[in-house]
Amino acid sequence: MTVTRKVRRFSGGVYDLGLHVVWCPKYRRPVLGGRVAERLDELIRQKADEHGWEVIALEVMPDHVHLFVKHDAKSSASYVANQFKGFTSRVLREE
Repeated sequence: MTVTRKVRRFSGGVYDLGLHVVWCPKYRRPVLGGRVAERLDELIRQKADEHGWEVIALEVMPDHVHLFVKHDAKSSASYVANQFKGFTSRVLREE
């Protein structure tokens, strides 16, 4: 079986960057269930669309989140993770 990769181009070269981010609530408390999980899913996809990133896989468990996202070459891994974690935390706490 042959797997084709979607290689993206920009003026400085070509890239195919994927990032697997896993994070959990403080003390790994099981608070990500029901409506909170649905809202978290919406927020993550909203932030990815905002930056032009592609969510490949997303799984929200009661005590942690698995996210695999394809991002551009100009965004560092720490920036991508911080955008998702910071944004979703702030919005969920406000709501």
